[in-house]
Amino acid sequence: MGKFAFMIHPLSLDDYSRKFPLLGKLPRKALLQIAKIMPPVYASEITGVKSPYNEVEGCFVGCPLTSEQMLELPEDVVLKKIIKTGRLAEKKGARILGLGAMTSVVGDAGITVAKELNIPVTTGNSYTIAVACEAVQKAAQLMDKNYENSEVLILGATGSIGAVCAQILARNYKHMTLAARDEAKLERLAHRIFYQTGLSVRTTTDYRQALRRADIIVAVTSAVDAVIYPEDLKSGAVVCDVARPRDVSKRVALERDDVLVIEGGVVQVPGPVEFNFNFGYPPGLALACMAETMILALEERYESFTLGREITIEQVDEISRLALKHGFKLAGFRSFERPVTEEEIAKIKQRAFAKLAG
Repeated sequence: MGKFAFMIHPLSLDDYSRKFPLLGKLPRKALLQIAKIMPPVYASEITGVKSPYNEVEGCFVGCPLTSEQMLELPEDVVLKKIIKTGRLAEKKGARILGLGAMTSVVGDAGITVAKELNIPVTTGNSYTIAVACEAVQKAAQLMDKNYENSEVLILGATGSIGAVCAQILARNYKHMTLAARDEAKLERLAHRIFYQTGLSVRTTTDYRQALRRADIIVAVTSAVDAVIYPEDLKSGAVVCDVARPRDVSKRVALERDDVLVIEGGVVQVPGPVEFNFNFGYPPGLALACMAETMILALEERYESFTLGREITIEQVDEISRLALKHGFKLAGFRSFERPVTEEEIAKIKQRAFAKLAG
């Protein structure tokens, strides 16, 4: 039976406190020092990933660095930690390794890690894009956001996920704004989209102003903290938060009952899967980046499928086809770690209409 591994890490120091309650009593500075010296962790076995064509098993391996440390520590220090964690996956018999959260962002997005290991590596970003685009378009339909009148915003558009999301959604919407910090990269992406689709998109580095205009938002920055707050959103907006850590503040859930926030990239895994690790989702559900690793293992394609920052629409289409073949599918809608029903979405739409009418 084929075996895969997926790399996780604590998004913040709070994750240490939840996993190891005694550590939560230590000062922040001491916790950060522990994270720097802690060895990689074998987190859990994954069993029961089964499609009509194959069955695989896997494991979670943990890199001890937090999201903040991955951005602030020297790049070579972080990469050494990630590579060391990858070697643990090798020792446990994995034939392919998926990089989760910030481990897929650091440095050259997996290329150096793959060169240093003896097994292929994938970031999972191709399937993340596929699922995010499917989710946001279904949610937009339920909120009556149409092709002609909806303003789409890609927040973090120049990243590897954001750029391809923009290219795919540009085929389906008439008005789009790309927001990121690098003006030159924004302009290059805008030219590419115009060449591919004929759509002339706007670009901006002032994402807050763009947020206030947007009807549909795909948020996929690599920020450590939230970047979208209740005051940023127009009534009736649909936000697909693909980022980990999240781009949308929890305050939005508490203060804005007239907007729809969904998590991008949550899928149903085929088979009686057991993760034996609580990463915040109900049984049988996983992030699309995790699922890509499973899909490749089920297909016995032990190759570095998604690496680096250049992802093609063809890669997204290919992994979508393989996901469908093996029975992976969008797991409904979730918002801030809880399911959102179509009835709830209808109520959000009603409240938004009432506010706009008033």
